[in-house]
Amino acid sequence: MQTGAARRATFTDVFAVREFRALWTSNVLSVLGDRLALVALTILVYDRTRSPLLAAIAYAGGYVPWIIGGLIFSHIADHRPRRAVMVTCDVVRMLLVAGMLVPRVPVTALVGLLFATTMFAPPFEAARSAILPDILDGEKYVMGVAVIQTTFRTGIVLGAVAGGVAVAFVGPRPALAIDAGTFAVSAMVVWLGIRRRPAAARKPDAQGPVAQIRGGVSLVFGDRSLRTLVLFGWLVALYEIPEGIAAPYAASLRGGAVMTGLLIASGQAGAMLLTPYFSRQVGPRRRLRLMGPMAVLTCAVLVVTVLRPGAYASMAIFAISGTFGVYQLAANAAFVARVPNERRSQAFGLANAGVVVGQGVFFILAGAAAQRVSPALVIAAGGGVGTLAALVLAVRWRQISPALGRHSAKRTSGSPGRAPSARPLVRLAAPVPESRPHPVHARSR
Repeated sequence: MQTGAARRATFTDVFAVREFRALWTSNVLSVLGDRLALVALTILVYDRTRSPLLAAIAYAGGYVPWIIGGLIFSHIADHRPRRAVMVTCDVVRMLLVAGMLVPRVPVTALVGLLFATTMFAPPFEAARSAILPDILDGEKYVMGVAVIQTTFRTGIVLGAVAGGVAVAFVGPRPALAIDAGTFAVSAMVVWLGIRRRPAAARKPDAQGPVAQIRGGVSLVFGDRSLRTLVLFGWLVALYEIPEGIAAPYAASLRGGAVMTGLLIASGQAGAMLLTPYFSRQVGPRRRLRLMGPMAVLTCAVLVVTVLRPGAYASMAIFAISGTFGVYQLAANAAFVARVPNERRSQAFGLANAGVVVGQGVFFILAGAAAQRVSPALVIAAGGGVGTLAALVLAVRWRQISPALGRHSAKRTSGSPGRAPSARPLVRLAAPVPESRPHPVHARSR
């Protein structure tokens, strides 16, 4: 049950927490640097090859390695101090990005280094997501997620525009240097600003990689409500297709690097502006009720691109789609409320990996399709598929949500089909009913 004090939590409340300020600063540094470098590399590849497919592969280079890092390495942050995991990942990524600064590095080597760098993003993001509920609780946690998501989207907007401008005027090397520097500063901020906590899992990690993956999949997908929440998060792979083929889309509109950056930025601008209102003014139960309809609209808006709109209309369409994408805040908060602390990093790692890998796969598919048909038609098709998927999830969530809040006293750890240690949604909504079998989530990145 939410208290009046919890409902009145503000952004000022969360920034009053010293550890949150450190976590937020680290997030700002990572997002700005990564986005600037990723956009710069994508535009560089397209300029050299004029291939939508290769440009999409380069953009996916910042996403696909999450399948390895998310499945295999994310659980480390449950068995090791999460602050130490974050610092180690930052230092390793700083060294790998520094390798991209070597003169005359081939494009293939740059993409390879980007793959390697991204391998260390899943355990970092899993540790960050898992430690946030230890720093903030209740509605303060929701406010904290809103701040981080808004920061992430702001970083995408600024980094995307800066990446386009950097390639157009000074080239990609300064962007890569900035990216390496952000990792170094982020590691220092985390080490000095977040206090050390012991590992969340008390027992040592004695399971092998296969057993770890199987256990994590069972935890997340063995629970109907968690499974639905994760799939809501994974819809981002369809409604962010415009980012993956932004370069060829801009070219179809006779635009260049700057327009590419603006198209990518527009997809995040709407959500960047609406997230503070959605988290502060919309109550927790209403957020959960709106999640399904907003997910449907996020994808449905993109179908309008079948009309092949101009540059300004396209940016408006992408911005509106992104605005409805703030439903991810509700999915994220509901997800963390249900997953136990000692499994939190692994659960977030799996959920994040699915988001990022899905984005990488659909970016590549969209790039391949854009070589044969109009990029606008590709985006419309992705929006149509996403709309159908969101409708199914919305109906499923509607079947689950009416019972939320009515059966918390009946839930026990022995309920059939449920992960033994999973917690009910006591803070944000409530558990699914006993008869039900047992993740934004982001992106995150």
